[in-house]
Amino acid sequence: MLRLVLPKGSLEKATLDLFDAADLPVLRSSSVAYKATIDDPRIAEVRILRPQEIPTYVAEGLFDVGITGRDWVEETSSDVISLGELQYSKATSLPIKVVVAVAGDSPARRIEDLPHGLRVSTEYPELTKRFFAERGIDADIRLSYGASEAKIPDIADCIVDITETGRALRAAGLRIIDEILVSYTEVIANKAAHADPAKRHAMGQLMTLLNGTLDARGKVLLKLNVASEHLQSVLALVPSMKAPTVNELAGDGGFAVETVVAKNQINRLIPALKDAGATGILEMPISKIIP
Repeated sequence: MLRLVLPKGSLEKATLDLFDAADLPVLRSSSVAYKATIDDPRIAEVRILRPQEIPTYVAEGLFDVGITGRDWVEETSSDVISLGELQYSKATSLPIKVVVAVAGDSPARRIEDLPHGLRVSTEYPELTKRFFAERGIDADIRLSYGASEAKIPDIADCIVDITETGRALRAAGLRIIDEILVSYTEVIANKAAHADPAKRHAMGQLMTLLNGTLDARGKVLLKLNVASEHLQSVLALVPSMKAPTVNELAGDGGFAVETVVAKNQINRLIPALKDAGATGILEMPISKIIP
């Protein structure tokens, strides 16, 4: 039913891992193959292409659904429907930021300090052109094919580049003076495909699986038993998404408690629960959380 295009390159492994965890494993003949399949009746075709191209292809109707960055949707001015963000990236769950950076010793502290006619090196020429034009700055925008930070000051006066933490730019001796865009990985849809009720329903079901998988990351299910006299002490320690589930055990055997907690809290929480009177404590992995 749906023609799906996934990103190749830096987002590729994280995306394929997400689909695998969502029980939508992507199958292909080799790790470099561009065509793939997903054994699911909702997905008719899978292609793996560069994220820079995906917004245009989805807007043109070559694919129904694609995964790319918001930065490339904005760069290509593609007229697509956003199905939502998937908050993961090539290295972390942080978004990338498209920023303006200058040499560390530059007198410029803000965009308005930059002179007319400055040379700007970037992989986002259209986005950059619009940004400077909106601020009334006449800039010489030059397309970069990578390593933009190495072009200051001899080749460019400033760069427009992406960063997650800013660490690499600082290491190159550069200083960020403005932020153009915050970009998460995003699921986009062709407008005509989204208008089709059957396809739109299938898109919604895929998003349920993907978002449920992401929501479960870093969380575990905690189950325990506790005697009646210790219940309130245990509940005071237990964090939960909403409220813990508490069920009375048969024969005045106390209570069974279930809750979802962050994995990074477990090493402190389990000993504290035991000290408070909990018994039969079980920690279990979670594959998906669907609200």
